[in-house]
Amino acid sequence: MSFHNEVVYQIYPKSFQDTNGDGWGDLAGITQRLDYLRDLGVRYLWITPFYPSPQRDNGYDVADYCAIDPRYGTMDDFDTLVCEARARGIGLMLDMVFNHTSTAHAWFQRALAGDKHYQDYYIFRDGGKGAPITNWQSKFGGTAWEYVPGLDKSYLHLFDVTQADLNWENPAVREELKNVLRFWKARGVEGFRFDVVNLISKGAFEDDATGDGRKYYTDGPHVHEYLQELVHDAGIDGMVTVGEMSSTSIANCIRYSNPAEHELAMTFSFHHLKVDYKDGDKWSLMMPDFHKLKQLFADWQEQMTAGGGWNALFWCNHDQPRIVSRFGDDKKYWKESAKMLAAAIHFLRGTPYIYQGEELGMTNAGFTNIDEYRDVESINYYKILRAAGHSEAETLQIIGERSRDNSRTPMQWTAGENAGFTTGTPWLAVNATHTSINAEREANDPGSIHAFYKELVRLRKELPVIADGSIAFLERENDDVLAYERTLDGKTLRVLCNLRGTETKTATPLADYRKTTPGTLLGNYPEEPRDTLRPYECLVLTN
Repeated sequence: MSFHNEVVYQIYPKSFQDTNGDGWGDLAGITQRLDYLRDLGVRYLWITPFYPSPQRDNGYDVADYCAIDPRYGTMDDFDTLVCEARARGIGLMLDMVFNHTSTAHAWFQRALAGDKHYQDYYIFRDGGKGAPITNWQSKFGGTAWEYVPGLDKSYLHLFDVTQADLNWENPAVREELKNVLRFWKARGVEGFRFDVVNLISKGAFEDDATGDGRKYYTDGPHVHEYLQELVHDAGIDGMVTVGEMSSTSIANCIRYSNPAEHELAMTFSFHHLKVDYKDGDKWSLMMPDFHKLKQLFADWQEQMTAGGGWNALFWCNHDQPRIVSRFGDDKKYWKESAKMLAAAIHFLRGTPYIYQGEELGMTNAGFTNIDEYRDVESINYYKILRAAGHSEAETLQIIGERSRDNSRTPMQWTAGENAGFTTGTPWLAVNATHTSINAEREANDPGSIHAFYKELVRLRKELPVIADGSIAFLERENDDVLAYERTLDGKTLRVLCNLRGTETKTATPLADYRKTTPGTLLGNYPEEPRDTLRPYECLVLTN
């Protein structure tokens, strides 16, 4: 399919480019940088929410699905962006947050005013004053139910208390959401990303004796039926769509993304980004478990392939730390590890996503004081960790490695003031590394990380084996090396990635790999080693 050989670029508009000097990125800023994106070779731009919002969850608390928050510009700015992007062969993918709305949304405000019609747009239950309706827990902590005294009812919020879950059992809700898709499609949008979409169908509202309630709403009883109806009726079947899947399974993701099901084009899953969570806790640090990482890649790649599903491939997004600081080395082997990590996923079977600045090797924020952070989650956990007995230094180290602000520092365009992001005061401080890591410096450097990403995008377009070849994993018991081969019509690629910052040998000697794949398609060192992989080396061999 057309998206198999394309790459998506994710934009967090608040931090991408500011054109009016208010320190907040805007839609006109994206338009201003379209030539840069065309040069990189990406086909689609996934833009995170820019709709009116109280910003309790960075725009994922939507107050109006069919309008532009004035901080990002106007509808004319959006229409210009669509037109200018299309002229450069780029399509826009918009973020649809359909599991919940902001409590500031007009629908919810009417529900609070006692309108029965709109109360049925949400999941209200009678009572809950003395104890929650069920023991389900919010993803953001605490009970997932909020009691409303004036109604003597409680509403469900799987996320923040200001994010009320929509009632997808109500056909009127489903029709409203179809109209949202129709609205944006009519304005020229070419794809959609659906936020936590596997949570839209709730099952029984019962206490969970063994967990936090997720077994009653994750990949729920009618989720596939609802998605098929949404896609068909809104007329988006065949468009590029991706679903963010919370605590999902491979079996369900095969169904979500198998073309025969007419649901989504591909799915995001997050299991591979929890391999450095100690005991599953984001705020407990540990070294990445590369054996587990390799096994997760193998399971998802092989089983999704066998079942006809399709993966979205990614390391970074607006909620994750920068991958070169997380799984690589952002100092001694900054360039080598950034390139290796890029190659590791760009040759997998699926559609790669590049998060803004990833193609430059942007690093974690490097903040040294809690006052520098803006992310509410980070600020809350600073207090929690300190109260739990962690020292100031320990707490700042943990926050420094895990904070969502690591990915939200402004895009580094130049070495100049505010990295070329704004002429005003940026909403979040610019990373000090912008003087050496920036687009202006890397764009014309053939040895840069940017040039490497550009080559990865080009190769995917030109070599069918990357887009559509079969996949088999190699070096399975070698925890130091991620290795796999892609084959199609007699063409073979072997991808070898040293995950460590030390030299390592492959279990099968490199000389043996070269006997059947003697050509070097790509690498991140100027000369090939004879029998070892150098620190963070990637080597792509071909026949």
